[in-house]
Amino acid sequence: MRSTRLPASRARGTRRPRGRRARRLGDTAIAAVTVVALAAGVWLLGDTHAPPQPTAAEGRPDPGGERLTAPALPPSPPLRIRIPSIRVNAPLMGLALTSSGSLDVPPAQDKNLAGWYEAGTMPGETGTAIVAGHVDNKEGPAVFYDLGALKRDARIEIDRRDGTVAEFTVDAVEVYAASAFPDRKVYGAARRPELRVITCGGGYSKTTGYQGNVVVFAHLTGSR
Repeated sequence: MRSTRLPASRARGTRRPRGRRARRLGDTAIAAVTVVALAAGVWLLGDTHAPPQPTAAEGRPDPGGERLTAPALPPSPPLRIRIPSIRVNAPLMGLALTSSGSLDVPPAQDKNLAGWYEAGTMPGETGTAIVAGHVDNKEGPAVFYDLGALKRDARIEIDRRDGTVAEFTVDAVEVYAASAFPDRKVYGAARRPELRVITCGGGYSKTTGYQGNVVVFAHLTGSR
């Protein structure tokens, strides 16, 4: 059964390119890649409880820019993501591009695991950091099942290897059809520390799988 495509990475051992130029190249490259499946959806065939989807009230045409932003943090790899309002508390693994140019995904069998694009921006530093995870697997809901229920101004926390916690505030939660995914808007470079959290969504069909992607737009508003 086919499922909607979405962003993710290769494996825990993937190495991150060094230096600012490598991060800029990563941000540019990801804007042109296709995305790998972040959902199975099979369990939905016998269940009426589809993942929640964002409402128009949580969307915003052009996130970024005018809201209060905390100073950027030094680079440090992320270890864990927490989203208290939807009860997410999950470890992060490194994600890389596959040989075909897609962002690979975390192992589907681990329901409580998300990944970050480690050739790109680290969460907390200037630029657009990418986190992706499954909405479900063959057994049922996974780490980002409730991502579509997230509200504007909700808090996202990223634990980092240097012991700091990067605190992000949600600017918008939107859903896009897979055929019209706005690569540049989602993956494009940013002048401040921003975060995107992505999973599958947009309705489900047993013939085509999930028909789109839920995307959370957030920016850094604090650290501790």
